[in-house]
Amino acid sequence: MTSPTPPTPPIDGASLLDEVEAFHRRFNVFPTEGAYVAVALWDAHAHLLDCFDSTPRLAFLSPEPGSGKSRALEIVETLVPHPMVAVNASAAALFRAVSGTEGRPTILFDEIDTVFGPKASDNEELRGFLNAGHRRSGVTYRCVGDGSSQSVQPFPSYCAVAMAGLGSLPDTILTRSVIVRMRRRARNERVDPYRQRLHEKEGHALRDRLAKWADGVRTVVEGSWPTMPEGITDRPADVWEPLLAVADAAGGMWPVRARAACVELVAAAAQDDEASLGIRLLIDLRDTVFCGIDRMPTAAILECLTAMDDAPWVDMGGKPLTPRGLSRLLSGYVTAANKPIKARPIRTAAGTVPRGYYAEDLADAWARYCPPPPPKSATSATSATPQVSGGESVAEELPGICYTAAESATPDARTA
Repeated sequence: MTSPTPPTPPIDGASLLDEVEAFHRRFNVFPTEGAYVAVALWDAHAHLLDCFDSTPRLAFLSPEPGSGKSRALEIVETLVPHPMVAVNASAAALFRAVSGTEGRPTILFDEIDTVFGPKASDNEELRGFLNAGHRRSGVTYRCVGDGSSQSVQPFPSYCAVAMAGLGSLPDTILTRSVIVRMRRRARNERVDPYRQRLHEKEGHALRDRLAKWADGVRTVVEGSWPTMPEGITDRPADVWEPLLAVADAAGGMWPVRARAACVELVAAAAQDDEASLGIRLLIDLRDTVFCGIDRMPTAAILECLTAMDDAPWVDMGGKPLTPRGLSRLLSGYVTAANKPIKARPIRTAAGTVPRGYYAEDLADAWARYCPPPPPKSATSATSATPQVSGGESVAEELPGICYTAAESATPDARTA
């Protein structure tokens, strides 16, 4: 009598993710521990795509070539389902591939900077495809047919996308991405040389086990709503929800490590984000320029901004920030009364009436767009006496002088 075959033990998700992470570590040097965690979770989430409402993009970015971006993408390629390397693919080819019957591809974009570089206007269709495919409900509409028999047909766009490139990406893509800022390896950082004929098989073996594990936890993941770390809301929460769900399903130390990586990478993305110059301006005005002063002439604000060593204000297209440039950046935000922030007259002790900005006009934008302020502001500015004018014309622009917070707390500066 033949003895029954013993059942195959379930795959340990935590151990499997450990192996995926170790596979990346053999060939990739990522900038932080959190990056290894995020990339391993991203690889696994690609096998569970239909369990989620959205899929984060994975972006390997660096300022210089030779930073390991393409190699990172190569390793990801061995671990994800149906990889499709898209270097020069058109948007039409991509949405037809995603909506085809051969299995939804995981799209891998190398040299993405050539797509969204100086000729980005030529790639609006591709940008739209990447944005629409972030959500499971995303579709791309196209006309199908010839002549008068054409009809509008929706093509599903939902798919996992990993990218590698120099510089940055459009803000609409960056905010939907897990961003790994790659660096050139230091002399003491070593990796194994990647040999595709040898190591691709190892990656595929891990990929097949990830697929089998994903099938076993699919019903668990579909009904999960992972708890977000404190302070992770809105778009960052959308980006990280699938990865945290995978970590919770794997168990072990992965739920803890995933949330630590989430906090780390979301904070890094906020610090490195150059997409919104306006938010950087609001933060600098609150933390470095006003610092408790209730109003300041435009000239004083500009002098303080352009004196900051690590700020972009001294070189805005080859010239320092101008009153018109300051007005343009701030006019996109509104006051608590829902009116655009604009310069207003300020009467000074010298009897002049320059135009400037009021802290009360900026307060609502500070509260809505800026992170919490540091414990103690370092500097402040203005030598002008803040007296509101009843709409008088500007007599002159004062040459602003930056003072410390203590020096600026004079009776004139505190006048309401």
